[in-house]
Amino acid sequence: MNGVPSLRVLPSHAQQLRKYLQACGGLDLRYTVQKLSDGTVAIPVLPSCLPQLDLHSLQHRVTSESPCEIIRIPVPKLSKRERGRSSSETLVKSLQELLNSHGEGWTEDLRGDLACGFQRHGDLVLLEDNCFSKPVWNKIGPELWPAVAHGLGAERLAQMGRISRDGFRTPVVTMLLGEDHWVTHVDNRIRYQFDVTKCMFSSGNITEKIRIASFDCHGEIVVDLYAGIGYFTLPYLVHAGASHVHACEWNPDAVEALERNLQLNGMSHLCTIHHGDNRQLPLCDLADRVNLGLIPSSQDSWPVACRLLKRKTGGVLHIHHNVTSPPHKTGCESSFIATVERAPKTRDKKVWQAWADDTAIQISTLLQDITVEPWRTSVQHIQHVKSYAPHVHHIVLDLECRPLQFKQTALDVDSMFG
Repeated sequence: MNGVPSLRVLPSHAQQLRKYLQACGGLDLRYTVQKLSDGTVAIPVLPSCLPQLDLHSLQHRVTSESPCEIIRIPVPKLSKRERGRSSSETLVKSLQELLNSHGEGWTEDLRGDLACGFQRHGDLVLLEDNCFSKPVWNKIGPELWPAVAHGLGAERLAQMGRISRDGFRTPVVTMLLGEDHWVTHVDNRIRYQFDVTKCMFSSGNITEKIRIASFDCHGEIVVDLYAGIGYFTLPYLVHAGASHVHACEWNPDAVEALERNLQLNGMSHLCTIHHGDNRQLPLCDLADRVNLGLIPSSQDSWPVACRLLKRKTGGVLHIHHNVTSPPHKTGCESSFIATVERAPKTRDKKVWQAWADDTAIQISTLLQDITVEPWRTSVQHIQHVKSYAPHVHHIVLDLECRPLQFKQTALDVDSMFG
């Protein structure tokens, strides 16, 4: 059969099943997870693993009503790793020809000096700051950057330096080829534009953006306390169907990009931008949902988020945080080998749960202090986004917050109908 075999599931289950397939050795890393026209997600599966794939077991990992079936993708998208590998080989060939034309020979130690890692934003490639440092590149002169751009299939080049300590985490970027600093990046059918010399793009948050896109926020008012250029604001509007989003951002360059992106995606009429420190936000008692997308911690704005929730019905807080797990110690090497796949994951989840439970208590106390009424907080979900370093994980806590009176009212209504 033609096409790459893929597991079709709902976006809300994609991350869970992708990690499961990867742990079982069944994930085809040559291709990327991609969204289908019907709103479901296709996870590429290695053909050799199909006979051992137990769909019945996978179905039990999601709700019985959710799709969980093998389909074929005729033209799958290459993974970031595969695209990088292909670009790397093309770049090497382009540079070999350039060096030969200048009487310089190619040596394998130059390979490690190339753009081992880079970000692609439309026709611009952003290089890492530690590449092309060998003296031989200085001998090439102005021909170097056009050759690099050709090898990477780009029209513009820039290079990342350090991150500025200006309070906005402004990147220090040097344009190497081209004059226009503005780029366009497309994620999950949403277009983001930003000035690459003034704003950074958080590509590692794509799984969380897809998860937000799967929410049903129709009729809801959402507050995004750390909007940036619209990483989460736009998925809430474009895909989740929020009635209105209040987007808070204090970086003027990010605000400029956010305004562009709302207009670019036809969502300006559904969003109010609040420029400045969100702790000074003059709003309260209006939100069904508050997004706190700041790491390593958004704790400074927890009181603001509590004040924003609707007093009568409450809502959900999505709290981002970097949680550190203690290193795992074992008595012997064989014990380590036996537990390396299972114990760290279980141990990390216990640490995440402990942090979530403690956060729920703190939020409940804040809500009671603000409203002078008791509240009930419950952990809906803990989502792992990515790992920053060994034992340091970016997670998102979905915390449901309801006034006790709201719960009592719901029970009264139920009793009315027997």
